[in-house]
Amino acid sequence: MRDIKNVQPLADFDWDAVGSEQMVYAAEDKERMSEAYDKTFNQIGDQQVVEGIVVAKDNREVIVNIGFKSDGVIPLNEFRYNPDLKVGDTVEVFVVQKEDAGGQLKLSHKDARILKSWERVNQAFESQEIINGYVKSRTKGGLIVDVFGIEAFLPGSQIDVKPIRDYDVFVDKVMEFKVVKINNEYKNVVVSHKALIEDEIEAQKAEIIAKLEKGQVLEGTVKNITSYGVFIDLGGVDGLIHITDLSWGRIQHPEEIVKLDEKIKVVILDFDEGKKRIALGLKQLTPHPWDSLDAELKVGDRVKGKVVVLADYGAFVEIIPGVEGLIHVTEMSWSQHLRTAHDFLKIGDEVEAVILTLDREERKMSLGIKQLIPDPWANIADKYPVGSKHNAVVRNFTNFGIFVELEEGVDGLIHISDLSWSKKIKHPAEFTKIGESMEVVVLEVDAENRRLSLGHKQLEENPWDVFESIFTMNSVHEGTIMTVNDKGGAVISLPYGVEGFAPKSHLVKEDKSVAKADEKLEFKVIEFSKENKKIVVSHTRVWQPEEPKKEEKKGNTEAAAVKKINEGLEKTTLGDIDVLASLKEEMDKNESK
Repeated sequence: MRDIKNVQPLADFDWDAVGSEQMVYAAEDKERMSEAYDKTFNQIGDQQVVEGIVVAKDNREVIVNIGFKSDGVIPLNEFRYNPDLKVGDTVEVFVVQKEDAGGQLKLSHKDARILKSWERVNQAFESQEIINGYVKSRTKGGLIVDVFGIEAFLPGSQIDVKPIRDYDVFVDKVMEFKVVKINNEYKNVVVSHKALIEDEIEAQKAEIIAKLEKGQVLEGTVKNITSYGVFIDLGGVDGLIHITDLSWGRIQHPEEIVKLDEKIKVVILDFDEGKKRIALGLKQLTPHPWDSLDAELKVGDRVKGKVVVLADYGAFVEIIPGVEGLIHVTEMSWSQHLRTAHDFLKIGDEVEAVILTLDREERKMSLGIKQLIPDPWANIADKYPVGSKHNAVVRNFTNFGIFVELEEGVDGLIHISDLSWSKKIKHPAEFTKIGESMEVVVLEVDAENRRLSLGHKQLEENPWDVFESIFTMNSVHEGTIMTVNDKGGAVISLPYGVEGFAPKSHLVKEDKSVAKADEKLEFKVIEFSKENKKIVVSHTRVWQPEEPKKEEKKGNTEAAAVKKINEGLEKTTLGDIDVLASLKEEMDKNESK
């Protein structure tokens, strides 16, 4: 026990302050004691969320102790969501300010809830957590949902996988959602209920697809019909039957085979686990029509069918549903002219055809309809013997001749050199027109290669036998300059439709000028070649007469004969065989005299 008899008073004790209002502690003690006192309270800063205990509550306010040197007062309306709030409950509060102007602690329960709610919403968005929300009301385009005290937007398209017509049925309901979008700047939150359904469906799909096998037969319901195929509901997962897999035969639209909501059996053709795609077939449940095709059917047999597809190159004919044969355009006619299948057939035509090829393994068949009529080339030598005359239709031009058609499937070529005895033809278009009829003579027959060589000038006798007696050396004839070439030479139109050539130096007239095109002048024959069918004439030699020759009388006799014939005929052409023959006969009589 301490000896109190020998206790001495403190040297620094202020006895004058005893009983006064002055503090009884020294300055150092006061500071030390103040620090010790402050340490008894929680270290709390502004703008943070802490937990507090409700110590009092009335109709207007709630007193909350957060372990600070003073309690905070919060309006009761911030606890409206919790009508069961009572003294002793722990609540979260936001420290707005530790000491306001009056030294009072300022708290907010509403702000604390908002901060905590945004933390939870962001956490749910990052983790794709499924959260509960209360549907408060309907708005334009969707619903307003309370999530952790925050108003979030639920678009109408995100309510269900199926279109929703009445949004009001979801108001005042608690539903599960996923946070799909957050805009922290504008404090917007978008949630989705559809995402949960899709996740469930995808899980079901994955489970169903995992059990699928190619060739497996399932029952499904026709969910949707499009122009390209049919979607089948297989019980949580959809599959597609392409239009080509609905029927072995050709169809225009899937509605010809199935109806909406119809239950049908299908076979799995293929599936993609990654893309969740399933290819289905309906026609595969029935035997292939090629398997039921008449086994006795062979090349050369005749079959009947209907044209189902038509293209420029040919027509597809359906023999039986699912079995088609192609008639190529070249097998529609014996004609060698290029045509399209549309010139012969149209869709829906019932036709008879001959089987040309038949491949049961590849399931291919080629047909022909021209084989139903005789081949015009089979007896071509008898129908068109060499030397025979026929009428033909001009079908096409080339630089070297004219292609003409004698009959359907029989064409021939008239070489440009066989068009005229006397005229030099640069292009067949100068002689005739496509579609016109002209008479021809068969020159050569090549049945093996299906070629006919034809002629036109051979219809007439060779007039050069007669021209030899008319256009004798130094004989003078009236002619017209038709054309003048680059070198100055000219083509001269002479009597009887024959053409001659005058060099530039032989076009000089008596006045020393050079004759021009379309001028009608007299020309003297200075060269004649029957073999080359060539006549060279000169106008210059006409006014520069040569010395008389002994055979002048003969020349005068020939000139008189020509003059006589010209007087009896208005115009003589190459085709006037009788005139030329008479001319030759008369010339022969004159020579015999």
